[in-house]
Amino acid sequence: MNKVILVGRLTRDPEVKNTTTGKAVATFTLAVDRRFKNKDGQKEADFVPIVVWGKQAEFAGQYLSKGSQIGVSGRLQVRSYDAQDGQRRYVTEVVADEINFLSSSRKDSNAGFQQTSAPRVDNNNNMSVMGLDEDFHLMADDDDIPF
Repeated sequence: MNKVILVGRLTRDPEVKNTTTGKAVATFTLAVDRRFKNKDGQKEADFVPIVVWGKQAEFAGQYLSKGSQIGVSGRLQVRSYDAQDGQRRYVTEVVADEINFLSSSRKDSNAGFQQTSAPRVDNNNNMSVMGLDEDFHLMADDDDIPF
């Protein structure tokens, strides 16, 4: 079984491109906080490359921006390629099957989380709104959550 579930914030706006066959692909990096602080009391994060295909890629480009908090489920993929210098390079990334929009970017939201009305798109290109009012707020501060 190969299943990955992550919650984090985008480190940059998604980069959306189209393949030669016209299929959209978006790439971005997700900063995922580690559960515990390090020995110096500082939070650490892992920076995970995410790849999204099709309608999800289009919606990611339209609705996501640097700082947006999302949930991603998908699979871990390791691929390799030969670089221009002749060396074999390996890339580990998450290929997203489903993206859930959890909040707008930090610069756009007030304290705590803000539920957006952006759609959720699964790997079958089924789109649905999250099912919560646009005014829905969770009473939590980002610094109080361990991830």
